[in-house]
Amino acid sequence: MALIDVTVPDIGDFENVPVIEIHVSAGDTVAQEDPLVTLESDKATLEVPAPQAGRVAEVIVGIGDEVSKGTLIVKFEADGGGDISGQDGNGDSENASNASGDAPEEVTLAKPDSANHGRGSGKVASGLPLPGPADFGGAHASPSVRRLARELEIDLTSIKGTGDKGRVTKEDVKRSLSGGGATGGPLTAGRGIPDVPVPDFSKFGPIEEVALSRLRKLSGPHLHRSWLNVPHVTHTDEADITELESYRKTLDTKAKNDGYRITMLSFLMKASVACLKEFPAFNASLNASKDGLILKKYYNIGVAVDTPDGLVVPAIKDVDRKGIVELSKELGEVSKRMRDGKIAPADISGGTFSISSLGGIGGTNFTPIVSAPEVAILGVVRAKMKPVWDGEEFQPRLMLPLCLSYDHRVIDGALAARFTRRMCEFLEDVRQLVL
Repeated sequence: MALIDVTVPDIGDFENVPVIEIHVSAGDTVAQEDPLVTLESDKATLEVPAPQAGRVAEVIVGIGDEVSKGTLIVKFEADGGGDISGQDGNGDSENASNASGDAPEEVTLAKPDSANHGRGSGKVASGLPLPGPADFGGAHASPSVRRLARELEIDLTSIKGTGDKGRVTKEDVKRSLSGGGATGGPLTAGRGIPDVPVPDFSKFGPIEEVALSRLRKLSGPHLHRSWLNVPHVTHTDEADITELESYRKTLDTKAKNDGYRITMLSFLMKASVACLKEFPAFNASLNASKDGLILKKYYNIGVAVDTPDGLVVPAIKDVDRKGIVELSKELGEVSKRMRDGKIAPADISGGTFSISSLGGIGGTNFTPIVSAPEVAILGVVRAKMKPVWDGEEFQPRLMLPLCLSYDHRVIDGALAARFTRRMCEFLEDVRQLVL
């Protein structure tokens, strides 16, 4: 039986992604979609699945190896001797979807599971786009040392190696924590903040310790970095969406018959883009030296999607070029993929501004954490009917609370207030969104 080469699929713009788990050995029989290896990209943990049922003839890569699109990882004997779809017998990829310009192949996010040693699929458990490992440029260090540096959040490029030919060793990384010997700096601010002591809770009653998933371990440091590095301020306002909600329901009635829904989030995305065009500082990022702004001329809106394991934030691309109906259909499709735990790396990268909507759950206000390097995020909670004075009498109006968190290094309070008020004006007169 001819051997077929299984290579790394399209994983977006990522290169030199480390292999962190190998799920199979030579001789193993696998079913279609069983995970072969797990990679840790700059945005998430990604599994490379078996393209069809068969037997593993040889595993080419090892733990710590860095791979890119097209890298050979496994030699495979397919059941029935047929070729794997999209590859010929020599392992040359002929991915038709890529040739036609379609979206890259979806991959399943890995979720550690004590029952199957991480072989099951999982979902992103984060309210922010997931961070990944630093590549440390040209640092002279082994994969295991790079992994240790990522776990300790130490910048390898600032450490002087004491190993052979200047190689950075594990001892160099550990010494940098205490400031002794080799120099090194944390990847995040706040390393001097003392840890919160953890008592022995079992002294007080029964306990159960549950391991965090790999993805939650990745999202935690990202949230911490954003909170420590970004001087957060939250500005709140209310929009009268009485007429907008009536219009939305009219559109939604027809949409339900066609198999999709029109949600308030689509209107919030369009209103956000309209505001971003008027206030470009909100669609920007600080440059590396923190002395200038990178103004983005594209509008990719991150939207927090609730899944059984937590929030994931895909970036809906080119929102300025899409209408309410198109956005609603895309949101439905993307949300389903998120809840199924399947996502392409490109789905969670490239965002310029984010929206976290808790309107379907409740609440009166909250402070969403800015997803650095973005500089602002809009939080939305449940709309409520309130008596509003119209100059002569109180009228029942449906009021939507808006909570805008922003980076105070880039945006001051007056600008945030103007942005939020303009957002309210767009939502209160939907006709402005179609001009």
